[in-house]
Amino acid sequence: MRFLNYGSVNIDLIFTVDHIVKGGETLQSTSLAKSAGGKGANQSAALAKAGAEVFHAGKIGEDGVFLLELLSSYGVDTSLIHRYEGATGQALIQLDSQKQNAIILYGGGNIAITTHEIDEALKLFSSGDMLVLQNEIVHNGHLIREAKKRGMKVCMNLAPFDSSLHELPLGLLDLLVVNEIEGANLANLPEGSDFSDILEQLVKDYPESEILLTIGKEGCLYGYKEERISEGIYDTPVVDTTAAGDTFIGYYLASLSRGFTVKECLRAASKAAGLAVSRPGAMASIPLAREVFD
Repeated sequence: MRFLNYGSVNIDLIFTVDHIVKGGETLQSTSLAKSAGGKGANQSAALAKAGAEVFHAGKIGEDGVFLLELLSSYGVDTSLIHRYEGATGQALIQLDSQKQNAIILYGGGNIAITTHEIDEALKLFSSGDMLVLQNEIVHNGHLIREAKKRGMKVCMNLAPFDSSLHELPLGLLDLLVVNEIEGANLANLPEGSDFSDILEQLVKDYPESEILLTIGKEGCLYGYKEERISEGIYDTPVVDTTAAGDTFIGYYLASLSRGFTVKECLRAASKAAGLAVSRPGAMASIPLAREVFD
């Protein structure tokens, strides 16, 4: 299975702070780091580090050329990433003393993608391949419909969550990935609802889609038709949670491509995410295949 990840590519600016800044507050940062990021790029890095064949498609400015070099070094095919005269997507990340983060996004190239570019990329893929999406670029509806026309499977991580997602043809997804907050919103349930209630509502609302619900320290839940599977976390000291979810998804999908069962995929993804949160950074924190599968 080949993966086409049509997703965001960002430059991350990470400020280490005592607490997440409040309205009207000026806060001193104890450190500043610049790194590669974007949910799409992180997931591509995770797929590649896990040994999958992954092509990343998207758009960057000249300020983001170093991102191409980094993705390529992990084994990601970057030939479908376009360059334009504007800025690369940006993420301003606050990382507090409890290792939680708050993120402000600037779309840049991620929102300058055209349907023509999408159609040209999709021509290279067909049945047996999978399209991987997140909610940090434009034209996701077009991507889903056109990929399904080509017989591709489609996985979408509904993050970051906003009202525009309700307008997408989510019922066409083969795999729908949400955390507990996103899942509750999608299921029209109150935040803080029982995890199993969220899962059951999503399975009911999207009967043709496999549902993967990540629930933080409680692990994850899987639902499809009558099948239900749970998996706990791989417990490690938490240093930085920035790329935990992206690592989980990348390793889950890569494990699927290796022929693993869903339970084995969840176990590998949980281990990879646990290793990632024990290290600083986004892409740099994602473990290699030998650390997870051996």
